[in-house]
Amino acid sequence: MALLQKLFQKALLTNLRAYSVNSLQKPPKILITGGLGQLGVECAKFLRQKYGQQNVILSDIIQPNLEVANDGPYIFADILDFKGLQKIVVDHRIEWLIHFSALLSAIGEQNVPLAVRVNIEGMHNVIELAKQYKLRIFVPSTIGAFGPDSPRNPTPNITVQRPRTIYGVSKVHAELLGEYYYHKFGLDFRCLRFPGVISSDPPGGGTTDYAIAIFHDVLRKGHYQCYLKPDTRLPMMHVRDALNALSEFLEAPNEILNRRCYNVTAMSFTPEELAEKMIKYVPDFKITYMPDARQEIADSWPQVFDDSEARRDWKWNPQVDLDNLVEIMMREVKEKIASNGF
Repeated sequence: MALLQKLFQKALLTNLRAYSVNSLQKPPKILITGGLGQLGVECAKFLRQKYGQQNVILSDIIQPNLEVANDGPYIFADILDFKGLQKIVVDHRIEWLIHFSALLSAIGEQNVPLAVRVNIEGMHNVIELAKQYKLRIFVPSTIGAFGPDSPRNPTPNITVQRPRTIYGVSKVHAELLGEYYYHKFGLDFRCLRFPGVISSDPPGGGTTDYAIAIFHDVLRKGHYQCYLKPDTRLPMMHVRDALNALSEFLEAPNEILNRRCYNVTAMSFTPEELAEKMIKYVPDFKITYMPDARQEIADSWPQVFDDSEARRDWKWNPQVDLDNLVEIMMREVKEKIASNGF
């Protein structure tokens, strides 16, 4: 019996890896909320290559720049307007909803009432919408969903979660609400707890964003003042791995998923270790340290993320390590700075 189960799971995983748009009668119609945030634009590009340009709709309440507007469908969507969201889902025949809208950790602490509205009320709207229209819904979570009472090295998939930021509280709320809707209503809810996600885009207000800001400041000014202590260890991953994880998880058959929420990560490092890797490319840059309120947030978060359940269940496997990360970021940030003319 055990052998049959193993063979069945292997066959399912083989089908997952062989997945292509051509294997479907039609690709899914996808709506991305909060699309002009940290992951949205890159996610849209990634999924449009897979499912077709017109099948992935980016949305936000901000006017996009010309590059985003020309890349594919973009619409106005306010996650606090339930009827407006209903109209979008019906008009565009949406099947998958990727909900990125949220205020990040440091920004959320500066405006708690707004974070409650966006992160919690907005989540209520999209999950009820997903239930009503039987959508597959993906909501990212975070290392910030853990707190000082959680084991930090490593942090397992299931453990105590008592975060001390409104961002973390809202993400634990989203995880539990999604699991409730899955068990109560059969909603196809999926959630990944991401570590710090690093891309060449400018930092967006997260505590882990020092690992982005350092590249921009070093390449523009030759020095960086870090708001965390040099030995602050946090889990991280490059945006390519984040998008691969999201895509593979969304495509995974429900039969192989033992959880609705999974930890995913690629590496863990400190500001000091990152700076040491950067010296190879910019030998004379300077880094100084002046910890601020974000240090207290970082000290309550995981140092090393245990994502063994994701690796076991749907064969998650990151591709970018620390050396690759620094090489990629040096190249991409240089290109971004050059294209912006400064």
